[in-house]
Amino acid sequence: MKSLQKGILFSIAIVCCIISLQSCKTDKKQTQKDTIPTEEKVKKENVITIITENMEFQMPDTIPSGWNTFQYFNKSPQTHFFLVDKYPEGKNSEDAKKFVAPVFDKAMLLINEGKAKKGFAEFANLPEWFSKVVFLGGSGLISSEKTGETTLYLKPGNYILECYVKMSNGVFHSSMGMVKDVVVSNKSSENTEPKDDVDVNVTISSTDGIVFKDSVFAGRRTFSIYFKDQVVYETFVGHDINLVKLQNKTDLKNLENWMNWADPKGLIEPAPSDVIFLGGVNDMPKGSTGYFTAILEKGIYGLISEVPNPSDKKLFKTFQVY
Repeated sequence: MKSLQKGILFSIAIVCCIISLQSCKTDKKQTQKDTIPTEEKVKKENVITIITENMEFQMPDTIPSGWNTFQYFNKSPQTHFFLVDKYPEGKNSEDAKKFVAPVFDKAMLLINEGKAKKGFAEFANLPEWFSKVVFLGGSGLISSEKTGETTLYLKPGNYILECYVKMSNGVFHSSMGMVKDVVVSNKSSENTEPKDDVDVNVTISSTDGIVFKDSVFAGRRTFSIYFKDQVVYETFVGHDINLVKLQNKTDLKNLENWMNWADPKGLIEPAPSDVIFLGGVNDMPKGSTGYFTAILEKGIYGLISEVPNPSDKKLFKTFQVY
């Protein structure tokens, strides 16, 4: 009898252990859905820190190649982002300042004066090699005193970082000094692609817009952004992903209009006061994947592209964080 009782107790213990192990494997989005950590720097190896206090990128001049996580601390009063540009061989930020920035500045001045046709005609004066510039990602828009975290893969070579949000007078931040040369060395970061950390898988394209099916829970969440295709829109940039926290009374149409830099009131300071930008992934070529991580509280959010009329292009998607 005692042997039988011991056998039964042993079997019960085994079952309890199995149930416990299965419970530990519960989907991480469910187990962490009520955990909302404070916004602090997460300890990672080989993280590249970027700080903006005014109109500059404080960061190393040389970074390793491969997968890198960029933590962008926006300590300035303005909204910013960083975009990684691959200029043609032999071109650098000095060429951008000398041959590209003046064209955009003059065009924007004419557009602000209500002379849109003449303004856009100015872009014919861009150097021939500008059409060969490739955008390889970067952060989404980041509001003042917020931090963005974006993970990208970069091959060895020479790159340029820029931000072209506009001052209140319509002058681009890039014309105010937010352009930096960065060398990506042959030395590997030895980081791996963060596929296993992903909570939400997003696909973006010019045909289907922004698509994802995952439920999103509060906490520290990582999004993967797969660029199914990429096209150049009428504003000379492609689609990207910007995470924005909305309010119940956010003027969504005003936000959409603001996302168009070619509009005199678009991508200009001050940014809409009823939203908070929390980063994202900037323009990338077809077939590329970038990642970004943000700390989400319960509420209403949006993923929006910096293109004219994003809703018409299915490039503005609102969602609930539970």
